[in-house]
Amino acid sequence: MAYSPQDQIELLKPAVEPVRPEDTMAEAGRKILLKELVRMLQHEPGSRTGEDIEDVHDMRVAIRRTRSAMRLLKPYLKAKAIRPYNRGLRHLGWVLGEVRDLDVMIENLKAYQATLDPEQAAAFQLVIDELDRRRALAREALNEYLDAKAYRRFIRDYSAFLLQPMRGSFHPADGAVAPYQVRHVLPAMIYDRLAAVRAYDTVLPEANAATLHALRIEFKRLRYTLSLFSEVLGPQAEEFVETIKGIQDHLGHLNDSSVARARLEGLADDPEAPYAEALAAYLAHLETHENGLKDGFAEVWERFNSRKVQQKLATAVLALR
Repeated sequence: MAYSPQDQIELLKPAVEPVRPEDTMAEAGRKILLKELVRMLQHEPGSRTGEDIEDVHDMRVAIRRTRSAMRLLKPYLKAKAIRPYNRGLRHLGWVLGEVRDLDVMIENLKAYQATLDPEQAAAFQLVIDELDRRRALAREALNEYLDAKAYRRFIRDYSAFLLQPMRGSFHPADGAVAPYQVRHVLPAMIYDRLAAVRAYDTVLPEANAATLHALRIEFKRLRYTLSLFSEVLGPQAEEFVETIKGIQDHLGHLNDSSVARARLEGLADDPEAPYAEALAAYLAHLETHENGLKDGFAEVWERFNSRKVQQKLATAVLALR
């Protein structure tokens, strides 16, 4: 039978169910992974064409949410059963990531180009054209990956796996009392993720780009923990997540700028290139932008740690009974 993302979605969608407080962690994991697989497949056609660059972004986010859930639920899922699917998703994420990085760079370059005079803009177009060429190659590689029999087999196997009841690795001994339901386990999980974020308080004054990127990842894991289990938390969870999104955007712009500088510096090696002057000015612009973002992060961090913001999280968790 020919593979079709839409056919696969139609097969999976009726089985999507909300997470409930009394679910075992293994069953909650199955529900979450199934929902994210549907979300991922919904963005596959757009990722192939590139008509809307957000499709690649959203497909990649679904993969990241899935892998974050697998990591979070590791104590409750059978590692041997999950491992091949985690590996397949990681590889797909890498292929999508190459396209996404170029999408972001090109969009930012076009925005900067619009501020230049006509002569500079024309020279700068040569940089954009080169990145467009690289993006076309990256999308070709992505489509080859998605058209491969191995990918189609992976989707079918993973779908079949998630349509079966999840046999977890955690089984309380007869007569033993141990936390294994969502309502028992989730509060500690959330506060463990919050602790991993707040631990950066000790290193922020001297933090470099790598440290801030690592903090962004911890914020992302906290956000995914909350959003993956949003159905069993209070409405304040969404307000807290919106706060995290703002912080991720701040740190994300910083990371995008740092990645762009690293990749574009290779193009700037030739001082005789017709775009050399415009590119040098753009690299200086990125450096100034990064410094501004770093200087402004202290205020963002203080706001996140405020009693008002943290109270939203506490109230959201209290709804879990």
